[in-house]
Amino acid sequence: MADEALFQFLHNELIQYVYKSAEQGEMENGRCITRLENMGFRVGQGLIERFTKDTARFKDELDVMKFICKDFWTSVFKKQIDNLRTNHQGIYVLQDNKFRLLAQMSGGKQYLEHAPKVS
Repeated sequence: MADEALFQFLHNELIQYVYKSAEQGEMENGRCITRLENMGFRVGQGLIERFTKDTARFKDELDVMKFICKDFWTSVFKKQIDNLRTNHQGIYVLQDNKFRLLAQMSGGKQYLEHAPKVS
């Protein structure tokens, strides 16, 4: 439980730091998003390399997706993916109904007035 709180705190502080640097004129908003994406990519790549160093080489895309859904997601987020869908043309959609990085954001009602209305 403590490691999850530390992870969330680090995640929130990192995003605040990057966006505050944009507000202070150090970089523009588009570059901030790119910087966050690059950080996430490097961290994800490092984690995948670490988790797969002792596993056999994957045969195809489906083996990679199974690994991500079962082993990787469980190690990082302490649960399996809720749903995996594919169009059988190389497009995969992973669904996590309780993704913890967005759970607090989606639970609040403070942005409800700005959300698009569905008729």
